[in-house]
Amino acid sequence: MIRIDSLHYRYRATSQPALDGVSLDIGRGGILGLLGPNGAGKTTLISLLAGLLAPQEGGIAVDGEPLEAWRAAHPTAIALVPQDYAFYPMLTVAENLDFFAGAQGIPRRQRRDNCAAAIAFACLEAVAGQRVGELSGGLRRRLNLAIGLTGAPEVLLLDEPTVGIDPQSRHFLLNAVERFAAAGGTVLYTSHYMEEVEAVCADVAIIDHGKVLTAGPLVEVKRGGAPALNLEIARPLPDLAADWQARFPEMTAVGNTVDFPEFPADALAPLLAELAAAGVAVERMRYGAPNLEEVFMQLTHHALRD
Repeated sequence: MIRIDSLHYRYRATSQPALDGVSLDIGRGGILGLLGPNGAGKTTLISLLAGLLAPQEGGIAVDGEPLEAWRAAHPTAIALVPQDYAFYPMLTVAENLDFFAGAQGIPRRQRRDNCAAAIAFACLEAVAGQRVGELSGGLRRRLNLAIGLTGAPEVLLLDEPTVGIDPQSRHFLLNAVERFAAAGGTVLYTSHYMEEVEAVCADVAIIDHGKVLTAGPLVEVKRGGAPALNLEIARPLPDLAADWQARFPEMTAVGNTVDFPEFPADALAPLLAELAAAGVAVERMRYGAPNLEEVFMQLTHHALRD
């Protein structure tokens, strides 16, 4: 449905491009998880898809038509649900939905139907007449989603939609995303919660420094990562720690847990022998194909970026 082709974007007064030749395909009725460290280019890409920025080089097409022309013909078909709350706390849930539907130019009769459908989808009937400032964090997140649905969009751009909420609310929102896609909607889903992406996304793309590092079906992306080793030992590492760190620079040790994001199979037996010789028992070990977070760390490395 959406084809992103060699997209470039550079902000003024910056030496590095925010996007540097990004190409992606997002199929209709699918959920693509977009992952990357802070500053990787995720927000810029979302802003371009939402029409908040215009491409400088490359292009975006929807169903074979340039994005700008497609948006002109379908003005409410792409909806952005931002990470920040985007509503008026002094208005009620119903008033917020009506306001944002009206801001999209939706006729009053259709607006009423669309708002009712959004309230039902987000299960907000019990609080429709309540001021938003009085709502819990989970209800506010559900309202954020409902506002995005008032235009009956075909595409949802979700930017960290579950930040700061309880497990029950998170489960509800993830289920809502799956329901939207199952009904034929298309979702671009960004999150720092890797378990969420693994739970709902059939496809993922990892970007960093404005470039796509890997993209494709989740199972293939995980299969492409180097085998990882996780050890839980009886006590913190002895003097072996410094030697291991020199041999395996990507190793991390926190308390009794030791992680090797990339670990060669032929080094496993000697390493376990070293632990045994040092009198350190292994309580649990996992070795094999990495999970999504391990693939992410392998590709983007461990440097923290603010």
